[in-house]
Amino acid sequence: MRSIGIISLHTSPLIQPGSGDGGGMNVYVRELVTSLAHQGVRCEVFTRRVDDSQPDVIEVEPGFRLHHITAGGYELAKEDLPAIVGTFTDEMLRILEVNPVDGLHANYWLSADVGHRLKHELDIPLAVTFHTLGAVKRASGDDEPQFRINTEQSIIGCSDVVFASCDTEALQLIEHYEAARGRIELVAPGVDHAFFSPGQRWAARQALGLPTDRRLALFAGRLQPLKGVDLAIEAVAVSTSRPDLVVVGGPSGSSGADYVEYLQKRAADLGVADRIHWFDPQPHHLLSSFYRAVDVCVVPSRSESFGLVALEASACGTPVIAADVGGLGTIVVDGATGLLVQERTPAAFAAALDTVLVGSKSLSMGGCAYEHSLGFTWGSAAAAVTEVFDRLRTRELVSCS
Repeated sequence: MRSIGIISLHTSPLIQPGSGDGGGMNVYVRELVTSLAHQGVRCEVFTRRVDDSQPDVIEVEPGFRLHHITAGGYELAKEDLPAIVGTFTDEMLRILEVNPVDGLHANYWLSADVGHRLKHELDIPLAVTFHTLGAVKRASGDDEPQFRINTEQSIIGCSDVVFASCDTEALQLIEHYEAARGRIELVAPGVDHAFFSPGQRWAARQALGLPTDRRLALFAGRLQPLKGVDLAIEAVAVSTSRPDLVVVGGPSGSSGADYVEYLQKRAADLGVADRIHWFDPQPHHLLSSFYRAVDVCVVPSRSESFGLVALEASACGTPVIAADVGGLGTIVVDGATGLLVQERTPAAFAAALDTVLVGSKSLSMGGCAYEHSLGFTWGSAAAAVTEVFDRLRTRELVSCS
């Protein structure tokens, strides 16, 4: 397989993670495509134009070309994007007539809907990485529309391959969508160890203007209920080890600003406003300084298909306290590289914070976390994706049932 069309409709791999719709998926697409290009695979990446200054095509690097497609107004909310899938598909088809590819890799259910339609138009294999699943999010308390779940069901039934980041996600695909086991391929995301690696904690704190005499915990990600930053604040408030909390991220979604206001008021009501250090979203490579600066990284998500923040923190030698959901159990080795928390309550997370922060556990767990992270690389992920697409060349394409 020498060329792949990569679909990332709702968010560009070039935007900064941590705010709006930018998160781990952006990092995943950018890093995976970069590694595929380095391995000789031509990648044509397609995303929706959200600003009239964005050019039609950006040559990111040899083998990595990004296409901006106009589909709907620039300010469309994510919830309104299903209505423009047809327009996006038509425009992408027009571009692919000039720049044909051997296969399609769609990211997220909206992109997968585009990929499903194009598969039938072009008669080429379709692989999908969902990143999040509507049925799983609904089970964890999110109000996901039935339309999304039905669309995912039909896409899974026709995809030639569905990539899962770990065994847990593979089981979710089978249990919630009756996905065929033989068409699920495990491809774990990676981490760029050139950027994310251990360093001097005191130096990182000085560079960021953080206190050098306090225990510090970190939350990094979009500020939305799904990610659980409110739980991190509440855990810090009742922790007997009394750490400060560093929050790196920005509002997400139409009610994002209101949620940030709620978080700040909640911190004030709990009497910990002076122990919360707020930072705007950071360029991805600069996050390494934050991971190095803290004693522990907290990932209290309600659901998480993988959890790149946990992996990046581990690569910097920082232990992780995470909710025991989704792929976080693949990254965090409970009791060795950090702690997995069964109950998503302030008391449970506070107890985990106290366990890690009191004594020398932070240092010993951090060393184990770094060693464990070495098993995850983007080069390995790209090689696995290429091998799967090469096999698809000799298979008959799956038909809609």
